[in-house]
Amino acid sequence: MTYCVAMAVDDGLVFLSDTRTNAGVDHISTARKMSVFEQPGERLLVLLGAGNLSLTQAVLHELSEPTDAAQPTLWSVPTMADAARVVGDAVRRVHQREADALQKFGVDFNCSFILGGQIAGNRMRLFMIYAAGNFIESSAANPYFQVGEAKYGKPIIDRVLTPSTPLDEAAKCALISMDSTLRSNLSVGLPLDLLVYEKDALCVTRFVSIDRDNGYFDMIHRTWGERLRQVFAEIPDPDWRDSPGMQPLQPERALVRYQAPIGADGIEHESAVKPAQTLAQADKGKVQRR
Repeated sequence: MTYCVAMAVDDGLVFLSDTRTNAGVDHISTARKMSVFEQPGERLLVLLGAGNLSLTQAVLHELSEPTDAAQPTLWSVPTMADAARVVGDAVRRVHQREADALQKFGVDFNCSFILGGQIAGNRMRLFMIYAAGNFIESSAANPYFQVGEAKYGKPIIDRVLTPSTPLDEAAKCALISMDSTLRSNLSVGLPLDLLVYEKDALCVTRFVSIDRDNGYFDMIHRTWGERLRQVFAEIPDPDWRDSPGMQPLQPERALVRYQAPIGADGIEHESAVKPAQTLAQADKGKVQRR
């Protein structure tokens, strides 16, 4: 498994991926999930891949070594949407060639990609491409995509990221998202590849490979954990009493309490409440007994 995330904000694009691959707990290695297609001044495209490593690499081979000289490539297409179609077509060709053979061995055709970048004369765009070769584009309502082990890093992005988020803050958000994933899932691991694309640059200006010796990421890891614990401690505990200035938890009156087992002597316990009685009915019975 892996984790890749890409974000589209007004000032540029952020791409972050881990490098861990595994085929079981005792077979862990590294492989880059980020591929960059750069023609400075003319185009910059970044492709992130997740899923079965042999399939993602097969798609990359299709993109970098086209067998048909007439077919469009990432170097020749005029728009980013056309580039997404080229990747989708490559995924379909690999599926046609490999899917049946994999199925015989009980292996699903599992790969997905994020493609983003800019071609001269066009705006920046960001796409997610599925295993069927179809794709969707990011929007102001959803300015990011994730592939791989996405669930642990999603909450911070949902709370923080908007299209107007400054580019460096978006990069920080991506790193915190990755740190949360590293903390909770052993199938995601260092080193990390971080590429931050500045709008209209049409070349790579900010790229870093992050390992255990990276001071900034180490600070992110320590500070995020400390601040979360601090904020958690500052939030009041639940208050079950009616206290001045404090809103208590509202008791639920529709709770169903079940009858306690009959004792060995065959006598029903007095404290038992009959099946399907609600808490409110039980309280009423207590009043009547008084």
